Amino acid sequence: MSSKNQEPKQLEAEASKLSDLINYQEGSVVSRTLIDKKTGTVTLFAFDEKQGLSEHTAPFDAMVFIIDGEADVIISGKPVRVKQGEMTVMPANKPHALTAVSRFKMLLIMIRS
Repeated sequence: MSSKNQEPKQLEAEASKLSDLINYQEGSVVSRTLIDKKTGTVTLFAFDEKQGLSEHTAPFDAMVFIIDGEADVIISGKPVRVKQGEMTVMPANKPHALTAVSRFKMLLIMIRS
């Protein structure tokens, strides 16, 4: 991503390496929305080590694809270790949480219809 004072690069009609579109930030979770439509969203995240999202539910199905690193995803109490190149589905209305095993980047695809 470019410097903080510039608009994010447009991604249409060109090849982009997902891992290069977002940077890690020490002690933080960083996100970048790539697509935001009424039918769904595609959001890129970068989690520093030991960072995560606390348990919550969402009214829509979502797919998590790990681009880099490793995460523990807990879905309805069931732990799932997801590594680079792997994915898991978080069903609508099921409680879920994510924690970085090591710093990781993920693509979250949420389908609203």
